[in-house]
Amino acid sequence: MNKPNPTMTRFRPLFGLTLLASALALVGCGTPADFARPVAPIAPQWPASAQVADSTPAGELLPWRSYFTDPALQSLIALALEHNRDLRVAALNIAQARAQLGLRSADQLPTLNAALGLNRGPNSSGSLGTTWSAGLLLSSYELDFFGRVASLKEQALAQYLASEEARRTAQISLIATVAQAWMGLGADERLLRLAQDTLASREASLQLVALRFEHGVSSELDLRLAQSLVQGARVSIAQLQRQRALDENALVLLLGQPLAPAEAALLGAEAQSIRLPALPAGLPSELLTRRADIRQAEQQLAAANASIGAARAAYFPRIALTASAGSASSELGSLFKDGAWGYTFVPQLLMPLFDGGRNDANLAAAKAGFDMAVAQYEKAIQAAFREVADALAARASWERQLQAQTALAQADSERLALTRLRLDNGASNQLDWLDAQRTAFASQQGLIAAQLAVLQSQATLYKVLGGGTQEP
Repeated sequence: MNKPNPTMTRFRPLFGLTLLASALALVGCGTPADFARPVAPIAPQWPASAQVADSTPAGELLPWRSYFTDPALQSLIALALEHNRDLRVAALNIAQARAQLGLRSADQLPTLNAALGLNRGPNSSGSLGTTWSAGLLLSSYELDFFGRVASLKEQALAQYLASEEARRTAQISLIATVAQAWMGLGADERLLRLAQDTLASREASLQLVALRFEHGVSSELDLRLAQSLVQGARVSIAQLQRQRALDENALVLLLGQPLAPAEAALLGAEAQSIRLPALPAGLPSELLTRRADIRQAEQQLAAANASIGAARAAYFPRIALTASAGSASSELGSLFKDGAWGYTFVPQLLMPLFDGGRNDANLAAAKAGFDMAVAQYEKAIQAAFREVADALAARASWERQLQAQTALAQADSERLALTRLRLDNGASNQLDWLDAQRTAFASQQGLIAAQLAVLQSQATLYKVLGGGTQEP
């Protein structure tokens, strides 16, 4: 190894020039512009169709356990959060982004290696000689005067934070989807019981009509209509059984594992009996902080902005340091005893002069990526605004429809009772009775569907407003 004094004497002028060039460049170029959030391209208030009575700031939403309070539903959501594969992939994406951030952070620190070498060849006297060397090596440590390494670290940090927000988006979507699937299974159960009860009632009516037909009291048209209603109820039962099986399979996929008997028993719970708290819509600007997908798009925008800083830094000199210290000897056993100790210190200044337009192309690509990230960020905001406006409009219209459907089902039920009473007293015919049965069955089905739609619209509104991914 070289002795210290000649090496330092050789590189001291070069190192001084390096520092001078760095200082002048720093004064001339400045630092990249800080990231600023673009203006949200949405209206300050919800549209009139959303029918929001009060658009005051609403603050944070309830945690999901405080919103979905039914114990059976909470158990299923907890299973999904633990075993769902899409959520697991989102968590692994975080781990991958965290590792990339660790790599970029390591670039800001020098890399120190222990080295042991063997050199065998002709020496100055012409004979074959062996030289052993050992020491510490600092290889090409970049002095980040122009922020290239710092910009790359900032980009990795923003991508890591974006992966965190992507996981939160997947989590609240999973919570709402499991809740809606469970509500759908509850509606399947109610519809199936209604169809089975209707089939039993229609079979009894068919027996009565058949008896009256045998005695010439009812016509063949009455008999065929009664038979048609019975078969229609059987068709409905088959359809509902198939739909329930499909909905259960979809829920099992969300949960990420087969259902144990205790968990399968939760699927028959009365979902329509639950009550969900009312949600204040708040202001559209609150979506910027409550929606995880918007925060994800913002972090991706910050990452694109950091990539511009790294591309700009490539135009300026790159300063790298290489150093080593250790000992050399012709005998391995005496390497650290009477070997030649010394060190080298080699700073290097690389100034780009001609690269065939590579730096220009990298900067243009970074700027185009930033413009794309801006458009995606604005689109995420606009999509969120539309989803909330749609959910608010749906909530109001479904509640009105449920009120009307409840009144319709009540009226059809009373009509069915009155028609049966008139039939028993000879004031009505069999066709009126069978028609009243068919109408009452349809209105009851509509009532169950409207109840399900109201509950699912509330779960949708909870999701599109940003949800509550934190535990209570």
